[in-house]
Amino acid sequence: MEEKLEEIKNEGLEKIAQTKNLTELEETRKEITGKKSELSKVLKSMKDLTPEERKVIGMMANEIKNTIADSIKQKEEEIIANMSVLEEPIDLTIPGKDVQGGVLHPITQMCYDLNDAFLSLGFEVYSEDDISSEKYAFDNLNFAKDHPARQSMDTYWIEGTEEKEGAERLCLRPHLTGGSVRYLLQHGAPARFVYPGAVYRNETTDARHERAFVQYEALIVDKDISFASGMVMIQAILEKVFGRKIHTRMREGFFPFTEPGYEIDMECLVCGGKGCKVCNHNGWIEVMPGGVIHPNVLRSAHLDPEEWTGFYINIGLDRLVMMRYGVDDVRLFHSADLRFLKQFK
Repeated sequence: MEEKLEEIKNEGLEKIAQTKNLTELEETRKEITGKKSELSKVLKSMKDLTPEERKVIGMMANEIKNTIADSIKQKEEEIIANMSVLEEPIDLTIPGKDVQGGVLHPITQMCYDLNDAFLSLGFEVYSEDDISSEKYAFDNLNFAKDHPARQSMDTYWIEGTEEKEGAERLCLRPHLTGGSVRYLLQHGAPARFVYPGAVYRNETTDARHERAFVQYEALIVDKDISFASGMVMIQAILEKVFGRKIHTRMREGFFPFTEPGYEIDMECLVCGGKGCKVCNHNGWIEVMPGGVIHPNVLRSAHLDPEEWTGFYINIGLDRLVMMRYGVDDVRLFHSADLRFLKQFK
């Protein structure tokens, strides 16, 4: 049996050396070590041997397996190193095929356009992780302990993160505003920055709402900021994005992290202000909630509200893109339907 094993090894190494491509090498491997190989037959017959003979033959068989495996690996590396990029000659007379270039997703394009607009106004572009914590998403932003947004019906909480003593309860960020405190703690004031990114809400989807969508938030913190300058900036940004004057209106709005808070609406460009399902048939659509930064938020960022002030704007990027292109259903942006996305080429 020892002679048989030695013969199998020598024949196997010779076959491996003669293989010319990876397909032949795989067939050779199966022939030498597969279930129907001579080596497998020898191993199956070991049950008829004495314990001493099984020990000797078993050790010899393992050595042969290792030798074969090393030889196959070496041959594989040799074949790959010598492979030609072109397995077959090219017929240069065949006409070439048109190559369709990719395009930016319309939301990504809008984000880049806004970045350009804000950078021209002296803002910095900031980013952070999609996973936030209860401290940054709610506590630092003046949300009450019993605020409904802290419930699982509104926010995606990550289970198990609060089990360790002193650990922060983690969640997918429900808004970008928590990043403002994180930035101010890192960089201090004065500050002028924007931070785009995806946010996640546990809610029912419809033509205007998605479970995951993109926000674009801007924050200015300084010692002397007029409310009117904020409105001028908002109007300038909209004109930059749409290339013309946009009709807007301001409404009072409540947000725990602002005092006072407001909501900026723009005339619905899908229906021209006549009313449709996108604007809930009233001719206007909310695109920028915001307001003056709340003193408690400044305190969370270790800033004195008697010395510093500021204001937020939070742009619903998906809705702004809907206005730019006249899209009537926000769910189309995240549907991965190429028929829809190719329209923006």
